[in-house]
Formats: sequence, C-alpha cells, structure tokens
Amino acid sequence: MKNLFYFVTVLFLISCGEDAPVKQEVKITGYAQGTTYSVVYISEGGENYQRAIDSTLIEIDNSMSTYQKNSLISKWNQSEDGEGVKFDENFVQVYNISENIFKETQGFFDPTVAPLVNAWGFGFEKESEITQEIIDSTLFLVGFNKLVAHHEGGKFVTKINSQIKLDFNAVAQGYTVDVLGELLEKKGVSNYLVEVGGELRAKGNNIKDTLWRVGIDRPLPDLKEREIEAIVHLDNLSLATSGNYRKFYEKDGKKYSHTINPKTGYPVEHNLLSATVITKECAYADAYATAFMVMGLEKSKTFLASHKELMALLIFSDENGDIQTFTTKNLSNNIELNPNKN
Repeated sequence: MKNLFYFVTVLFLISCGEDAPVKQEVKITGYAQGTTYSVVYISEGGENYQRAIDSTLIEIDNSMSTYQKNSLISKWNQSEDGEGVKFDENFVQVYNISENIFKETQGFFDPTVAPLVNAWGFGFEKESEITQEIIDSTLFLVGFNKLVAHHEGGKFVTKINSQIKLDFNAVAQGYTVDVLGELLEKKGVSNYLVEVGGELRAKGNNIKDTLWRVGIDRPLPDLKEREIEAIVHLDNLSLATSGNYRKFYEKDGKKYSHTINPKTGYPVEHNLLSATVITKECAYADAYATAFMVMGLEKSKTFLASHKELMALLIFSDENGDIQTFTTKNLSNNIELNPNKN
C-alpha cells in the first residue's frame, strides 16, 4: 500500500420530485492503497460520507501499509521478534483471516512470502541473480506457521527469525472493501457498491433497482482497450480477481510471473490466467483468488468442488493458446459469458 492521496469527486444524480423523499445516487471516487477506489450508494437525503471514508482508509493504511515506515506492519517487519508491536483491530482481523486461509489452502496463500517476492524483483528490492542457494535460504523465512499469536486475543505476534516479514497486499484491499461496506450499513445505507483496486462488495440494488453488474476483463497483456470476458450480477456478495497476465518481467527470453509459490520459492508456471472469486466477504474473495493463482487450474477446481460457499470464474489458456473459462455451477445464474459476442 502507498500513502493515501485523495482526489475526490462527489457526483449527485438527483431525481425530480417535491412531495416524497427523492432517491439519489452518490458517487465518491479517489486514490488509496496505491490504486483507485469508488464508493457508490443510494440515499434519500444525498448524504456525503467522504470524510468518514477517508478517515477509515487512513486508519487501515496506518495499520497495514508496507510503504509507511511508521505503520504497524512496518514496525513489526523491522523488529527483532515482533513482541514490541501491539496490533490494532484492523491488523488482528486481517491476521486471523490470513491464518484461516493459510490453513484452508494448505499454505498456498501465505502473507510471509514477501522475502521471495523481493528476491525475484517484485518487491521493494531490486532484481537479483537467483540461484537455488538463494531460494533455499529465503524459503526458511517463509511460512505463516512460523508465527505465534499470543496475548490479548492475538494482539501480539512473535516470529522465529528477525528477517521474517508480513505483507497483507493480497487480502488488505478486500478487507478494506468490507470495512467500507460495513461503514455505509452503519449509516443506514442498504444499497451500495464499494470498489478498491478492482475488489468489490455489493449490497441491495443500483439506482435502476436492479442488481449491481460487474465486468470481468479478458486476461490478455497487450490489449489497448478493455475487453470484457464476463459480466457478473452481484446479489449481496463480494468479488475479487487475481491474475498473472499484466504483472511479470522478462529475462533471457523468459517471462516470470509476479505470483510466487511459497512452497517452491519460484514464480508459478501454469495456464491459469486469472481467477475471480465471489463470496460474502471481500477479504476472503481476495485471498482465495490469490491462492488459486498459486494453485493453478486443476488444484483450484478440486478445491472449489469441496468449498461450495465459493463461486468462481477461472480463465485459462488451452494447449493451443486459446482463452477458455471454467465456471462453478453455483454461479451459472448470475454470470454472462462473452457478453460482447451476444
């Protein structure tokens, strides 16, 4: 996450009428966590909750931004054993979610993968010459099970090695979406769409009194214009997408994905191009989408078969390099595939 700079535009679309309360659509957009955000909600009074939204984003940034030297996560990463850093409620919630998904995915989702990400040149440090010796020594620093939560419900966490680091980038945006959604609900808003960096949470209906519709990009790296592969109708659900098709670097004629397998220490090499997960909480959708990009197509399909609470769209390339899709059966009534071809 980066420091928060907000360029906020508030748009009011007001229907005419004097005798009855007027339904209005309020849209607040800006910049947060190194990306853009958008909050759209329906209000009878046109209340503007920008200040509360900004305060929430700053609070989360101060807790989990690895770009802020004084954030809680930065202080913990820089500490010797982690015991001197007391986490806030946001950190505790994300830590607990991460631990749950680490266990559920048998370690394919792991927020301690940061040293490997740095070694491969996708983090704060410059790309290095990778050797098996570097991989082996770095893997020693990776493993969420090498952290021990204790005291006051997990508000203190120790680490077995001072070089172990946490990075919640694969779950924090989804968590932020959930928090902003809950903020609106506490304000009495029952119809909204919250989006941070492409991760979304929808409640109720839009201004046209229909379900919120979200487009999923066709995962090709060289497209000059956005091409939609699918449209999902969100019925009080959250959605997150993860992909390898835009973030990579090329060296000696080979492309290296930014997704690192925390088990092997190497960038993933498979035909899964993007994973979209739909479920109740956006934090879980965000983390599972990341885990699927590590697992690959077949392992993800097997996992989904035993986790019916998750809906998913997996986009992959076949042996001929053509784009193909896999959709879980529980999503079939809420998705339009290849909408541009209809």
